[in-house]
Amino acid sequence: MTAFQIDFSDNVATALEPLNRGTVVVRGDALIKNMQAVTDVPVGHKIALRDIKAGEEIVKYGVVIGRATEDIPSGSWVHLHNIKSIYDERSSHLDAVTGTPKDTRYE
Repeated sequence: MTAFQIDFSDNVATALEPLNRGTVVVRGDALIKNMQAVTDVPVGHKIALRDIKAGEEIVKYGVVIGRATEDIPSGSWVHLHNIKSIYDERSSHLDAVTGTPKDTRYE
């Protein structure tokens, strides 16, 4: 299983394939070459490269893309269920899997 770290300052990497619990090889500008996934991570989604505390910035591409809404252990899936985008205020209202708004009632 592989993930890609874009910049040395990133605290997340992108899953290049679906990641299951177990050893993940980290490619790119990676300070660590292997890590343990502790949750499943869908392809194209982020995995925490280290423990990230609630309120801490999420860094990808060498820039801040969001903030953690809860503590995120190293090796965990990082997505809308545990971060808030700084670019899209509505992102915290979207279902993490389907992207469907959770704050809209459909009747």
